Amino acid sequence: MTEILLPKSEADAVAIVQDLRARKTPVTVAGQGTKASIGRPAQDELTLSSRAMSGVTLYEPAEMMIRALPGTPVAELEATLASKGQRLPFEPMDYRVLLGTTGEPTVGGMVAANISGPRRIMVGACRDSLIGVRIVTGRGEAISSGGRVMKNVTGLDLVKLAAGSWGTLGLFTELTFKVLPVTETSATLMIHGLSPAQAVDAMARALGSPFEVNGAAHLPSSIDRVAKTLLRLEGFAPSVTYRLDALRTLLAGFGSADVVTADASEVLWQNVRDARFLATGDDCVWRVSVAPTKAPLLLEDLGAVPQCWFMDWGGGLLWLATKPQGDAGAKTLRQATQKFKAHATLIRAPQSIRAHVDVFEPPASPVRMLSEGIKDAFDPDRLFNAGRMMAGL
Repeated sequence: MTEILLPKSEADAVAIVQDLRARKTPVTVAGQGTKASIGRPAQDELTLSSRAMSGVTLYEPAEMMIRALPGTPVAELEATLASKGQRLPFEPMDYRVLLGTTGEPTVGGMVAANISGPRRIMVGACRDSLIGVRIVTGRGEAISSGGRVMKNVTGLDLVKLAAGSWGTLGLFTELTFKVLPVTETSATLMIHGLSPAQAVDAMARALGSPFEVNGAAHLPSSIDRVAKTLLRLEGFAPSVTYRLDALRTLLAGFGSADVVTADASEVLWQNVRDARFLATGDDCVWRVSVAPTKAPLLLEDLGAVPQCWFMDWGGGLLWLATKPQGDAGAKTLRQATQKFKAHATLIRAPQSIRAHVDVFEPPASPVRMLSEGIKDAFDPDRLFNAGRMMAGL
């Protein structure tokens, strides 16, 4: 059984990492492990977990900022914000249903994976709301970047670099976010029967309109009997009603449309956010970032490789399910991502597949060299999540 190291403070974490470095002992960095199956299989016998460092350390509703320790459950952070009518802007995904994991997603894990939901197309990713970070590096040093407000930086922006690093640079000890007010209501315009190309066109027109669409997804007929293109609006009720009518008029040429309101709209977007349409069965699941206009072409190139798929982010994000045999469609998918300058990440797959395919998009040589330099600066002994994102790092 893997031994779990549980620092209760930043000072504890520094002491533990210094000891690990002295003994040249690599570790798996984790929170509660809800996303532990993403990435290449870990080979470490020790886990360094942040889950004992939990709690909100500073909350200034008037300044719309909140600071928390990395082991704080995301649900606890969101409940604290909701009590003052605020929320995280970027709508973080909950991977548990898709991955079949238990436990509570933590704030540190959310940042490590740069988790962002459908609202990203308007407000940006997790990293865009992250304004401060403290981290213990593989050198056994506690460093910090950012603070309580957004500001320009010169040189290495550690805040942005840390988000999406998947625990390969160090252990987070504190994280600070800007937040936004909760909206009064939401509604979704649902257009029926569009092809992928038509759906991307409709979503582009909606997102380019002045009607502040902050969710744009497309569900093909393989998910439901009739393809559905979803466009979400949020805000004060009179504003949402006006913008819905205007959006319906703008998109009248795409065919019939229904309106999904209030709670039903929220549930629908939770399913999009958490990729629940692909959660059942044992298919492998890929997450592909691509220019929205290229998404229909990429799907055509893949042919019958995806068993099922859907679009988010106006077509800029494709979720694909593939058969859990061989390379899970990796060779065909990588050829397509190179052709269309896309990026694919294998989110769900058996360990046997994750051990011999590239889970993350293979970087170009200059990017690989840059990544190696950053890893050397933060973790020269390769202590943290070695090889999780790519072999040798």
